[in-house]
Amino acid sequence: QVQLVESGGGLVQDGGSLRLSCAASGRRFSNYGMAWFRQAPGKERDFVAAISWNGGVTEYARSVQGRFTISRDNAKNTVYLQMNSLKPEDTAVYYCATASNHGSRWLADYWGQGTQVTVSS
Repeated sequence: QVQLVESGGGLVQDGGSLRLSCAASGRRFSNYGMAWFRQAPGKERDFVAAISWNGGVTEYARSVQGRFTISRDNAKNTVYLQMNSLKPEDTAVYYCATASNHGSRWLADYWGQGTQVTVSS
């Protein structure tokens, strides 16, 4: 069992930046790939970014490529999502999750409770 707690969400203007954090507890954090997903109102939950257990591999959704950066600190049991050049369409609840890569997809196992990100125009 892994517990995940996100933080860092909030309200930001178009073009602004936020950094989300996800603190993990429970089983050994460094055993897991990690990912961020997001869900906008009335829409499905979508993949945003993922990082392998040692940080050596990262992957991004096309919509955030070049604007968002995922990273992790295994000593702190924390994964981050740096979000720059935010747009109103980035508005969503952001979830972190333990994740594993299956071909072209990252599948989540344990989920956090989510943190709201709102980008105003």
